[in-house]
Amino acid sequence: MDKKGILLVNLGTPDSPSVKDVRRYLDEFLMDERVIDINAIGRTLLVKGIIVPFRGPKSAATYQKVWTENGSPLMYYSARVRELLQEKLGEEWCVELGMRYQNPSIDVALDKLKRAGVRSIKVIPLFPQYASATTGSVHQRVMEIVSRWQTIPDMSFVNSYYDLDGMLDIYADNARVHDVDSFEHFVFSFHGLPQRQLVKADDTGVHCLKSADCCKQITGANKFCYSAQCYQTARLIAAKLGIPDDKYTVTFQSRLGKDPWAQPYTSDVIHSLAKNGTKRLMVFSPAFVADCLETIYEIAEEYELEFRQLGGEKLQLVESLNDNPRWVDCLAMMAQA
Repeated sequence: MDKKGILLVNLGTPDSPSVKDVRRYLDEFLMDERVIDINAIGRTLLVKGIIVPFRGPKSAATYQKVWTENGSPLMYYSARVRELLQEKLGEEWCVELGMRYQNPSIDVALDKLKRAGVRSIKVIPLFPQYASATTGSVHQRVMEIVSRWQTIPDMSFVNSYYDLDGMLDIYADNARVHDVDSFEHFVFSFHGLPQRQLVKADDTGVHCLKSADCCKQITGANKFCYSAQCYQTARLIAAKLGIPDDKYTVTFQSRLGKDPWAQPYTSDVIHSLAKNGTKRLMVFSPAFVADCLETIYEIAEEYELEFRQLGGEKLQLVESLNDNPRWVDCLAMMAQA
């Protein structure tokens, strides 16, 4: 029986929280030309000469704080979702999981689909908003691998799903568990990108960062803009919860280096809110479909501590989609579309 193939792809995680494995992961991740998009010589000197040697031990210590008996949370939830999606779709489908960096690799996942004799492959990156450094990198890697096959099945790629209603409902319901009305302000914190990458993604050449509100609405000019898609995701979740515009802020976290990144920065906004008297703050992180280092540690621990030290009382992280059955339903809908 001919099967239809689904390739789920997440960013990746070290094989263990050891310094050696974290360095290996950082090296592969940061050497991607779409992640650090500078010339090859400069990228090599920066990554292999500075970031990996010096950041590796610190990052390993951080990974150790979020590692569980099931390993990396991101890996655990990604594998669970693959398993649940396979069960839901049934025997006519073959669902595999690949990580853009480290294991299980995209190469191995695609080889499994090839050996299963699938007649088509749909690639679904586990990133709701499109960015060249995430979804773009996944698509490029898949095409590089498949281009070497003698027989190439029908291929299709999901670009983004930042406005997928079922997914947004889960984020909203996850927030309701924590008594939304008891919070004074809401932050939608997305993973950051260098501003130069936002500008490079502007195929019109005349829109990105040309005005203060260029990302506030999705238009024909910015429909593939990561920042614009982030703003739309936040707007739609806020609408479901009845949060007025003046009660929420869109921010960007995980900045690396000194170049300007997408703004405002999450840490700066949290500091400002605390200093202005905000006591109870709820934080969403809708760029991540699974809780990971950036949510469990960066937001729920680091930012929460900063907020309290500045006078805040409670910073509540809204849980990610993780292995919610309704999230699996969303993926099944995308697979069958």
